[in-house]
Amino acid sequence: MSTHTPRTLGVIGLGSMGMGAACSAVRQGTPTWGFDPRPEALAAFGEAGGHPAGSVAELAAKCDVVLVLVVNAAQTEQVLFGEQGLATHLKPGSVVVTSATVDPALPPVWERRLEEKGLWLIDGPVSGGSKKAAAGQMTVMASGKPEAFAAAGKLLDAFAGKVYRLGDQAGVGSTVKMVNQHLAGVHIATACEAMALGIKAGADPRQLYEVITNAAGNSWMFENRVPHILEGDYTPLSAVNIFVKDLGIVLDAARALKFPLPLAAAAHQLYLSTAAMGLGSEDDSAVVKYYAALAGLELPALKGNLP
Repeated sequence: MSTHTPRTLGVIGLGSMGMGAACSAVRQGTPTWGFDPRPEALAAFGEAGGHPAGSVAELAAKCDVVLVLVVNAAQTEQVLFGEQGLATHLKPGSVVVTSATVDPALPPVWERRLEEKGLWLIDGPVSGGSKKAAAGQMTVMASGKPEAFAAAGKLLDAFAGKVYRLGDQAGVGSTVKMVNQHLAGVHIATACEAMALGIKAGADPRQLYEVITNAAGNSWMFENRVPHILEGDYTPLSAVNIFVKDLGIVLDAARALKFPLPLAAAAHQLYLSTAAMGLGSEDDSAVVKYYAALAGLELPALKGNLP
C-alpha cells in the first residue's frame, strides 16, 4: 500500500469536538473537508473557511486522512462500511482515524476490514473537550501500524496538541481512552456528590469551589464541571447519556476480564439514575440534580431565570 504524504484532511461529525478539530485545521492552512448530516453544521463549517461535503462519499474522494468523530461504535461502522462509506470510496493508501469511545475489541476488526481495501486505520480516540478541540489542542490516544502513521504524516498535528503513539496495533488507543473515561466518569460523579454534600451542610457553593480548586481535593473534572453547577447552566458540553454509554463500555470490558470495578459501577448507577429523571441530554454535571432531588437542595439558578 502507498505511504504517500497526504495533504487533505476530512472530518466526519461536526459536533462540538469535530467542528473544533476541523476549524483548527482550517486555521492552520490545512485543506479540510467536513461532513455532517445537519445542514446547519455544514453551513457553519463553510462560513469558517472549510469545504462542506454533501456526503461521506464526496468527502472520501477529496481526502487523504479522514477523522471520524461521531457518537458511538454503530455510527462509526456506518461511516466506515455503509453503502456510501469510506471503505468503498477512499483512495488506496488513505488513512482513517476513528475517535469515538468504543469497546477496545472493535478497532482491530475495523483495521483488518480496511486493510483488505488497501486502507490504513489509526485507532485514535480523543480527549480535551470542546474548548481544547476549538484550540487545536486535543489529546489523541493513538495506536496502529507504523505504515498508518507514516501515511498520515503531519495531518494529525493539524487538529491535535498531543498525539500519543501507544502501540503498533489498533485497540490499544481505545483501551487507554477507556481508562480515561473510567476516571473522568467517577471524578464528575464525585464532584457532584461533594458539592451536594457541601450545600446540604450549609457551605456557600462558590466559596466551596474556590477553596477546593486550591486544595488537595481538586481534580480537573471538579474544576471544569462545577462552574456549570454554580451558574445553573446545564447546556450539554458532554451529556449525562455519554457517560451512561462510556462507563457501560468500561464495565463490559472489565466483566470480560473478570476484573472488579466497584467505583465505576456506582458512578454508572448515578448517571443511569440521572437519565431516568429525564436529564440524560443535559450536561453531565446534572448528576448534582439527582442528589438535590434526594436531599431537597436548592441549587444555584441560571442567571436571568426565576429560581
